Amino acid sequence: MLYNILDDLGNSLKMKGLSTAIMFLASFVLVVICLKVFRRVLPKDQGREFAVNGSLSEGKARGAGIIFVTCFVFLTALFIPLSLEIVLYMVLIYIAMLSGYFDDASDEPWGNLKKGLIDLVVSGGIAGVYYYYNSSRIFIAVIEKWFTVPPVVFIILATILVWASINVTNCADGVDGLCTILCMISIFFINRMLVDTHMMSMGMIMLSVLGAYLWYNCSPSTILMGDAGSRALGVLLALMCLKTGSPLIFIPFAFMLIVDGGMGLIKVSFIRFLKIKGFMKNIRTPIHDHVRKNKGWSDTQVVTRFSIVQIIICICYYMICN
Repeated sequence: MLYNILDDLGNSLKMKGLSTAIMFLASFVLVVICLKVFRRVLPKDQGREFAVNGSLSEGKARGAGIIFVTCFVFLTALFIPLSLEIVLYMVLIYIAMLSGYFDDASDEPWGNLKKGLIDLVVSGGIAGVYYYYNSSRIFIAVIEKWFTVPPVVFIILATILVWASINVTNCADGVDGLCTILCMISIFFINRMLVDTHMMSMGMIMLSVLGAYLWYNCSPSTILMGDAGSRALGVLLALMCLKTGSPLIFIPFAFMLIVDGGMGLIKVSFIRFLKIKGFMKNIRTPIHDHVRKNKGWSDTQVVTRFSIVQIIICICYYMICN
């Protein structure tokens, strides 16, 4: 395996960073090329009727997640020693991606029930695999204490975490570059908390992959990741948080994803299930639509300001816990 060759070379030259640099550069170049070559076969966006500036997306290549997530899975297999645990994670991430892509490519959008059931299966799968190969112990970094959670409770809570991550990440994908940059910030800081070197390498690969995608997705974008990309990213973010042993770090390290996408989930839940029709009636969701429509922010201002807030929160939390 290429990973072993590069690792041996790094050991012999006492330059461990060489293999990581090659992995990072190769990932970027591969995805840039694949996106350029295969974008022509992607479905075209029909525009989003209720989104701010949704008509500007019409005609753009949509569902690019199928390209960069496929590259991510391939690169993971190429550079990282594969255990059954990692293989199962990759399969579940790929299932999340495929469900999003088929929705992207469908003439009629899938219903929330169908998508919700698939998300639930993927989320439960990630939670179950993690518990089987790890444990139900969690670390609360702020108080520096370990707790052992009953297995059933842990699996339920972990499933909720993955499900929530999938959906808030998906909801945040509505402004050129926004979801991509916020995910890159989150992955970078979560990686700093990991002790699992293989998971750290997966995080590095995804950072490079997203950098390549951002090359085409920065404003004004020419391609969109669609649900194929955002749902897979949500799974990976939650998985990385679980792998730190401190899953609650998802809250600070994905704070702006939660605020941007989570408010919409809360609003819909209160209106649909609690029948509170006037709940948050003056707030558009996702929040990136609210600040563009009601506050007059440009797309660039949304991406920059959301990113600044996310970076500051991540740095503050990292300093507190280290």
